[in-house]
Amino acid sequence: MSEMNLNNFTALTFAAWLTSSCATTRYQPSTVFANSVVTPVPKSDITPSEAERIYRAATQPLKQFDGEGWRELFDDNTLNGWRETDFKQGGSVTMTNGMLVFHHGQPFVGANCTNEIPTLNYEVAFDAMRVEGGDFFCGLTFPVRDSFCSLIVGGWGGGIVGLSSVDGADASENETMKYISFESGRWYRIRLRVTEQKIEAWVEQKKVVNLVTTGRKISVRFGEIEMSKPFGLASWDTSAAFRAMKIRTVSGPAEAAD
Repeated sequence: MSEMNLNNFTALTFAAWLTSSCATTRYQPSTVFANSVVTPVPKSDITPSEAERIYRAATQPLKQFDGEGWRELFDDNTLNGWRETDFKQGGSVTMTNGMLVFHHGQPFVGANCTNEIPTLNYEVAFDAMRVEGGDFFCGLTFPVRDSFCSLIVGGWGGGIVGLSSVDGADASENETMKYISFESGRWYRIRLRVTEQKIEAWVEQKKVVNLVTTGRKISVRFGEIEMSKPFGLASWDTSAAFRAMKIRTVSGPAEAAD
């Protein structure tokens, strides 16, 4: 399909969808990008359904972030502060309509933050979306003291959430494993908190990780995901989008360690 035809397809499909949804405000344009022009995705090598979802995602409203002290990790216009991870046969990374977009890799695609990230007492929050694919759309690798770990969202066939690795066991094999049924084309608010004795994480308002790290071995799974260190995002055999990533300093866990 040519670029012109793809753009026409995207615009027409989106217009029809918007008309059918006029009774709700769920997908009204976000005030965060009020001065931005939402344009059709220019890439011609992605599927029409992927282009439509990316285009539609830019119009969905952004929920407020709880608390204070947040600072931006995305500038919404460029990849400043980030670089594409050099995965073997990795997919491409673009900043599109205020979103960091991962276009399907074989199997990995990802980006590393080039700014300094603390190793303890910090919290990260952002929105993530599976655009197309059937595996993890969000693999957030992050520092924990002098080690690293990955929060996997939607792995092992699409629904597993957890930390890789704890005492050498992957997210599918340790006590942090949860199952959530994720919808493609929907934003999910991801939040991670790393403190002296705990790693905590939430998907939307659901707490999915509440791990006391004292006496535990925290590590990243062996393999290409190690290239996401010290702080990076990745997806596996899946196209994904991210927006509004923020970080702040915290003084302790959200819930006291047992």
